[in-house]
Amino acid sequence: MTSTRLLAAYRPRASRHALFALLLATTIAGCGATCPPSTHTTATTAAEDPAPEPTPAAETGGETTPTADASAMVVLDGTPAIPPALHTRLQQYLETRAATAESIAADGSSLLITTRFADTAQVHQVSAPLGDRHQLTFREEPVRAAAFYPNDESAVLYQADVGGSENYQLYRLDRRTGRSTLLTDGTHRHPGFLFSHDGARLAYTSNARNERDIDVWIGDGRAPGQLLVERTGDWHLLDWSRDGARILLLEYVSITDSRIHVLDVATREVRRVSPEGVVAADRAAVFDASGQRAYVASDRGSEFVELYEVDLANPSSEWRPLSRAIPWNVEDVVLSADGRTLVFSTNEDGISVLRTMDTRTRRITAIEGTPRGVVASLVAARGAPVVAVSMGTPTTPTDAYVLDLRRRRLERWTESEIGGLDASASVEPSLIHYESFDGREIPAFYYRARGVPEGQRAPVVVYIHGGPEAQSRPWFIPIVQFLASEAGIAVLVPNVRGSDGYGKGYLALDDGRRREDSVRDIGSLLDWIAQQPELDASRAAVYGGSYGGYMVLASLVHFGDRLRAGVDIVGIANFVTFLENTAAYRRDLRRVEYGDESDPEMREFLSQISPISRVDRIQSALFVAHGANDPRVPASEAEQIVRAVRESGHDVWYMLARNEGHGFLRKENRDVFTELAVMFLEQHLAAR
Repeated sequence: MTSTRLLAAYRPRASRHALFALLLATTIAGCGATCPPSTHTTATTAAEDPAPEPTPAAETGGETTPTADASAMVVLDGTPAIPPALHTRLQQYLETRAATAESIAADGSSLLITTRFADTAQVHQVSAPLGDRHQLTFREEPVRAAAFYPNDESAVLYQADVGGSENYQLYRLDRRTGRSTLLTDGTHRHPGFLFSHDGARLAYTSNARNERDIDVWIGDGRAPGQLLVERTGDWHLLDWSRDGARILLLEYVSITDSRIHVLDVATREVRRVSPEGVVAADRAAVFDASGQRAYVASDRGSEFVELYEVDLANPSSEWRPLSRAIPWNVEDVVLSADGRTLVFSTNEDGISVLRTMDTRTRRITAIEGTPRGVVASLVAARGAPVVAVSMGTPTTPTDAYVLDLRRRRLERWTESEIGGLDASASVEPSLIHYESFDGREIPAFYYRARGVPEGQRAPVVVYIHGGPEAQSRPWFIPIVQFLASEAGIAVLVPNVRGSDGYGKGYLALDDGRRREDSVRDIGSLLDWIAQQPELDASRAAVYGGSYGGYMVLASLVHFGDRLRAGVDIVGIANFVTFLENTAAYRRDLRRVEYGDESDPEMREFLSQISPISRVDRIQSALFVAHGANDPRVPASEAEQIVRAVRESGHDVWYMLARNEGHGFLRKENRDVFTELAVMFLEQHLAAR
């Protein structure tokens, strides 16, 4: 009955959502507390020492000199001073927050949520629909995930890292004293955790053995655990059987190759469930009530991720398809307390549809009255017919809901503040499709600019997701809403080839030597912009993070004469150095996607397509922002592109946050980034 997040959430994400891919897509976007949630079985971010306010650098001719003070957490280099008037304009958007349902009490009477009231997200308890949010943790840096102890109301388990390192640790919070006990080693990465149904045991994952492979550990949740089984590669916890005898595991090789296994806790035997000889993405799984069967989300028999029923005693027998009539990806999958209802969501052109399946009749029905947006996570109560749902819309941040399975009613439990903004006045994006260079249709969300004077055209920002196998979806993203609603700048959010959510064929279109075909999709979007009477194609910019940061730089290389500016957040500048320097536990995973830089022929190709190799072609204005502790895309990627562009004779704005990793999770850092990004875009997209 634990929540099982699809690999879109933690692809090495997960985001936090639609998770690491979607936490990433939003933390780099400046959404902050409005970001979609993480899940207990995935990997994202959090941290731990107080950070002072950014130290302003001295002004020199309208620019600042680099901050050199070792105590400064934000280094600004080449950036102008931020006008107080801009902060005033942005203030409401900077004060938005969100709430993510992390855990639900066994009887469904209360939720644990993560939300931000000060600088970082912390754990709160909510005990009634729209009730008070009672804060439980008070750390200096963000808490990433939390869970009730199933058999102990006096304790809460939570997960956090230090400085955005993604070396997550587990803590037991004693609610009577308010003190926390460290359950893990304090050094290595512990990305996933899962309680047994009775709460007697806690399984978690760790790379403590060699800092590369993810093993399974087990304990009682009150003291440090012990190594249960060693594994090779990237492994994730999915579900405990209700008798506590077995655990479903997922072995992740790539977005297109992942396998389900069953771990016998007593014998420590790991047995593969996914059929041998078939490459497929088995993305999620839960046991049925008996533990003899499993419900698996997989693309093995279809272009899309479908729901299957699998006989665990004979997994080589035919997997029974359950959702074939729905030609879209199945996402979260949870099972109700009584085992009679499977709850899952489907991703339909980026919009979530919440559905249930009667496990006796296998009849699937949609939940009516669900807001039009994105379901970020599902968590089933262990002893009641209710499911906690985290979801958001383009105009409202992620909030916590509870789905009553008997009444089939979704009830809102939190209503997060949006800085006093009128949600009804926010821009609702339209879904458009444009033709790319090879005739393929590319989907994009279009946020039309408001307040553009009659007879004038709006400038445009093209907002590019990371991954690369992620997907942009209609979340509430404050900077996007500000640009479209207040600044008169239209925003287009494409899902270029290689994005998830549109079938495995589409997902593979940018693999290997076709890497730059996705960049060509941006060129075709610029063609589409030029054909729209309300848009000014001469005033266009690109904005993206992580792999999206690479796409920004590559777009400036290929289409610099059509782009005035680019914002590169935690982006890749050189595929070779990125692969050599990314964290050891990620390197082989990324080689599957991009290619192996140790192979001379592939190394040459990766060098050729890296923006650093063609930096002389970058003529547009550039703003680069990065976290110093980024384990995914090391800060050296930012340093080398900033240095190279400046050596070619062009200015670069540069921001480095010393207490962040792959994105900006601290409000004070995120605010500085958002203000600089808006100032940069408004300055370079202004009419000339």
